[in-house]
Amino acid sequence: MSQTGVQARRSAVYLLDQVLGEGRLMSEVIGGGALERLAPDDRARAQRLATDTLRGLERADRLLKKHLSKTPPLSVHNVLRVATIELCQGGAAHGVVNAAVEIVGKNSRTASMKGLVNAVLRKIAADGVEAWNKLRVPRLPSWLRDPLVVAYGAENMMKIEAAHFAGAQLDLTAKGDKGALQRSLGGEMLETGSLRLQDAGQVSVMPGFKRGSWWVQDAAAAIPVQVLNPQEDEKILDLCAAPGGKTMQLAAAGAQVTAVDDNRSRMERVTENLKRTGLKAKLVVNDVMETRGEWDAILLDAPCSATGTIRRHPDLPHAKDGSDFSVLIELQAEMLDH
Repeated sequence: MSQTGVQARRSAVYLLDQVLGEGRLMSEVIGGGALERLAPDDRARAQRLATDTLRGLERADRLLKKHLSKTPPLSVHNVLRVATIELCQGGAAHGVVNAAVEIVGKNSRTASMKGLVNAVLRKIAADGVEAWNKLRVPRLPSWLRDPLVVAYGAENMMKIEAAHFAGAQLDLTAKGDKGALQRSLGGEMLETGSLRLQDAGQVSVMPGFKRGSWWVQDAAAAIPVQVLNPQEDEKILDLCAAPGGKTMQLAAAGAQVTAVDDNRSRMERVTENLKRTGLKAKLVVNDVMETRGEWDAILLDAPCSATGTIRRHPDLPHAKDGSDFSVLIELQAEMLDH
């Protein structure tokens, strides 16, 4: 990681600008190469800072509001948000404040606000941590929270939000011996066969990654293939396959897999993952609705709201507003009929 961490922090601010300003999903921005020029540790830090900031956004904004007479431009606001999160997580005030001032100062459009950033963050450093711990658990935006309260009740909603705020662990699927994977990496072996790690760090430098011994896959996402129970040489069609976790599960079981997705760039990730793990599948970039043929089984991971993944992807409620949900439901029905 760079000595001052400025590059990682600047990249985290850029991710936030894209999510909060442009309504883009973080995975889309990162998939487009936003972090490619960073060293692995800086890349991990930038993503962690952005996700931590999105999880604690309500708290950060409440603290900052006390010291701002008006809302600054989005990029400056996001610099303040990232720095506030770092300070309230115990970051060294000198390094955090200086890095934030440097980021703002290097941009000609925001350089005039260096003094503001310095003054506000020094106040946050003085009393922010104590105030942070007294604030409520951040709430989901009302467009999502209100119908969930109706469905599950206020008490359960608060538990959901507490889980979102706590963040998600890292779940891995083993290519082969699950026990060997646990002995290598530690962690907790779940009943479903996924290995769960706490505070794993940068994935690409973990033991076994380059050898393709495992891949990252949420435990819940791994269950459908286990239920399907693929057999050796069965012909199986994996629809909406990218980024390929289920494709690799099927291939590892010995099935003859045809993976279909209409997103070419995401299918490139499937190609990379298959190459890394040494698994084989036929990849087809095509519209699911135009796919024809006969298979022993079909697995469809239909497009959805993804609101069940907010614990891992806190950008979702900020990049979406629920307006496309009805369209997604109709699309799911059409795909199932097809």
